Amino acid sequence: MKHIVFLALGSNLGDRAANLGEALRRLPPAVNLLAASPVYETPPWGYTEQPAFLNQAVKAETELSPAELLAHLKQIETLIGRQASFKYGPRTIDLDILFYDQAIVETPTLRVPHPHLAERAFVLLPLADLEPDLMHPALGKTVRQLLEGVQTDGIRQYIT
Repeated sequence: MKHIVFLALGSNLGDRAANLGEALRRLPPAVNLLAASPVYETPPWGYTEQPAFLNQAVKAETELSPAELLAHLKQIETLIGRQASFKYGPRTIDLDILFYDQAIVETPTLRVPHPHLAERAFVLLPLADLEPDLMHPALGKTVRQLLEGVQTDGIRQYIT
């Protein structure tokens, strides 16, 4: 059975745009890309003493379970060169599951929808480009409504 998923991509080390592109190229065949948002340059969040990020959201379909999808994304991160760092620290690539259908998943290693989605403009802005009326299954608000509740200062579309 195919599932619709929304993923967040971020990079602030090395060739950031190339890192995003490489992540997209490595998604198939397990994850079929349906649409990709524009890329945004965003100030760091959480730990601010680091380079700016490039962020993007994608809509895709997969037959993987949520746990299998997470494992696939972690493998891609490793292949692109992500190394262990501190929380919210700099990274070559970061891949997160934002939504998996309208499912609510809570396990020790995975929470979907992404638990910080509603407070992160760098995720909501590109997600709104793809699907502004997508409903958050736990919060009962659309992506557009969530975006209205966050500051987007310092975020700009990245032109290559």
